[in-house]
Amino acid sequence: MNKVFLIGRLTRDPELRYTGSNTPVASFTLAVNRNFTNQAGEREADFINIVVWRKQAENVKNYIQQGSQVAVDGRLQTRSYDDKDGNRRYVTEVVADNVEFLGTKASNSGNSSDNSNEGPTPYDFDKAPDTKGTDVDSNPFADFGSSIEISDDELPF
Repeated sequence: MNKVFLIGRLTRDPELRYTGSNTPVASFTLAVNRNFTNQAGEREADFINIVVWRKQAENVKNYIQQGSQVAVDGRLQTRSYDDKDGNRRYVTEVVADNVEFLGTKASNSGNSSDNSNEGPTPYDFDKAPDTKGTDVDSNPFADFGSSIEISDDELPF
């Protein structure tokens, strides 16, 4: 089984490219803190290359940036290529199946006044969700439009 789960922060903005067949692919580096400290009492991090494909690659480029915290699940992949000098190079990276946006550096810092010049972030994670029209004690389908008749006579099995 080849499964990887990571939570960390982007060390740089994602790079979006397109293959020859116009398939989007994004890459970024994730800084993941280690669970222990070194002899000096400092917490170290590992810097892990992440690759994400297709629509999720475009979402990554549009909605996260350097400092954003994300959760990634995917698989570990090792590949090799020959560089311009003819030397064999090996690359180990995580090919992401799923990237969840957890927050931005600004929203997790606890002091948004320090980040006033950074502009708006894609999501405001500290803001309570809009609950207008979501009273769970009432009928969730009320005022949803006309009724729908459902029959299992048309099911193929």
